[in-house]
Amino acid sequence: MSQHLQPPRLSFAERDAETSELFRRLAAARTPEASEPIVEEIVHLYLDLCASMAGRYDGRGVEHDDLVQVARLALVKAVRRYEPGHAPSFAAYAVPTISGELKRWFRDRGWVVRPPRRLQELRANLQSVRGRLEQELGATPTDAELAQAVGATVEEVREVATAATGFRPLSLDCSPSDEERPGLAAFLAADDDDLAGADDRVCLADALTELDDDERELLLMRYVEGMTQREIGEARGVSQMQVSRTLRRITVRLHDQLAEQVAPTPSAEAATEMGTAS
Repeated sequence: MSQHLQPPRLSFAERDAETSELFRRLAAARTPEASEPIVEEIVHLYLDLCASMAGRYDGRGVEHDDLVQVARLALVKAVRRYEPGHAPSFAAYAVPTISGELKRWFRDRGWVVRPPRRLQELRANLQSVRGRLEQELGATPTDAELAQAVGATVEEVREVATAATGFRPLSLDCSPSDEERPGLAAFLAADDDDLAGADDRVCLADALTELDDDERELLLMRYVEGMTQREIGEARGVSQMQVSRTLRRITVRLHDQLAEQVAPTPSAEAATEMGTAS
């Protein structure tokens, strides 16, 4: 089995010369079978360029291998679109093509929560000048210094910092370093059915105090213990019809009492009307 050996590293002049010869051969190829091997040779000559340009975007929240893949796809696109004579060299044409594809990938697919395009572009500018300012100032630049360097306002710089959290937002399942503390999901607001029914339970408890022990026991047997009307009748020595009528009478009373608690009293309504009239 043959082994693929890395070709010796060429100088820029040697690579440009070999690239020109390959593009001459590519222009003469008349079939895909003849052109594809030539395209592959050109791509292999510039794989190191892809790795180098992808490395410029490391540390921005995207895996390095993903960036290299985007750069290589852009390189293939550049090979297929390049026309000799329209640029000083193929490298001069490929560099902006690869750079544009990397920036476009960050803009369109790198964000989980995508901010407006102006903030994305401003964030890229801030990324490029932040390191330079740190070297010049010997300290972390302030928002005002960053704003002056990129020609933006301090408010815009702070807006970018807020929007940047949408690039790699923290997972709701992520637990803090303190294992005894809950994760972020525990602090999110959510509907609480028990809390929503608290008022109803309080009102119902007040209404139940108006019933006698026999009536409350009947409700307990039917709605808490889950006994059927026939089973209740057998236990109490009465017919199922009597149980049904008694339960209906009790539930109607409870319904009326609860409705009175919810509706405003006549005195309250009268007070409201008097206040409006005055």
